[in-house]
Amino acid sequence: MELLENPVRPYSWGSRTVIAELLGEEVPSPHPQAELWLGAHPGDPSHLVHGDGTRTSLLDAVAADPAGHLGARRAVAWDARLPFLLKVLAADEPLSLQAHPSAEQAAEGFAREDAAGIAVDAPERNYRDPNHKPELVCALTEFHALVGFRDPAATVALLRGLDVPALAAHAELLAAQPDADGLRALFTTWITLPQSMLDTLVPALQEGCVRLAGSTDTFSAVARTVLELSERYPGDAGVLAALLLHRITLAPGEALYLPAGNLHAYLSGAAVELMANSDNVLRGGLTPKHVDVPELLRVLDFTAPAPSVMVGRPDPDGEGWLRYDTPAREFLLRRYEGGPDAGETTVPGDGPRILVCTGGAAGVRSAATELEIKRGASLWLGAGDEAVTVVPRAEDTQLFLAGDGLG
Repeated sequence: MELLENPVRPYSWGSRTVIAELLGEEVPSPHPQAELWLGAHPGDPSHLVHGDGTRTSLLDAVAADPAGHLGARRAVAWDARLPFLLKVLAADEPLSLQAHPSAEQAAEGFAREDAAGIAVDAPERNYRDPNHKPELVCALTEFHALVGFRDPAATVALLRGLDVPALAAHAELLAAQPDADGLRALFTTWITLPQSMLDTLVPALQEGCVRLAGSTDTFSAVARTVLELSERYPGDAGVLAALLLHRITLAPGEALYLPAGNLHAYLSGAAVELMANSDNVLRGGLTPKHVDVPELLRVLDFTAPAPSVMVGRPDPDGEGWLRYDTPAREFLLRRYEGGPDAGETTVPGDGPRILVCTGGAAGVRSAATELEIKRGASLWLGAGDEAVTVVPRAEDTQLFLAGDGLG
């Protein structure tokens, strides 16, 4: 059991306060801080902080002794890699419209781009590794997102409610085919429109959004969001695509699971995000980065059901812990909230785990080590760290635990 030192990713959409406050640093930060990465991703791994003050990359440590850090069974199951990546995400501005590939699509796409001689770090590269990237996002603050395609009939009602003549034919095309094929056809039409048409259509859409946003209509919140996106990304096809998606607001502790093919865009808020250890993203707009429309269309799922908001269920292996179960074998997220009156509780699970404190403070004890952690601190629990317990030291203690889903 050792302390972790974790990298901060300074993307332009990040917050200047959330991660800085979490880490106890100067607020506001000099630059936007978008993501705190906790894990062994090759692009930016965490470092183990040893008792003598020296540091070792977690990526290098796992590679040097996969059985010791992951356990023999998991070292085989995960090809000697840590299978998950934990993040704290802080969005002050919307992220790009994006989706992630399935395992089969990622393996094929990675091999195809390798064969074509595209450098792994090239801006036009879609697949930077051969792995899929399902993910779970759990809100720390009120968190806003566009997630998954809305039922076509509801989207027809939205388009008609906007009352934009230039969109009338599009609405009726979807009304004539209100299914996954109709959604695919409409999305494909919009995402491939010439820029000259987008430069006319998006301003017309803005006028409709202004009317609808000021009403009591069911879709007024959607209209406000699309209006905000259109002002930030004028003439972007992703603004039109946003009309097709569910607008979700998560309260703290609520979570969403995003499988392969789910088109989404996080809008604002802070959250803990746990995903398979991959960096494969297919973008569809709302970004200056590379957009590969044919490849995006290849991975999108137009048939997925409406996203289900998760609240976690009590974990039988640890008193006071909630777990967020998903179909992904690579990861399992758990959350704990409690005060000193709760007393000592067992840290659930086994195998490699990362424990991060997002509120208050706690004492953590294993058979060999005892450490005190406060808000912003995190610990690496290797396969040999068994019978780990925590004692909350403050009334607002909140902990998140990332592990795999092998059990």
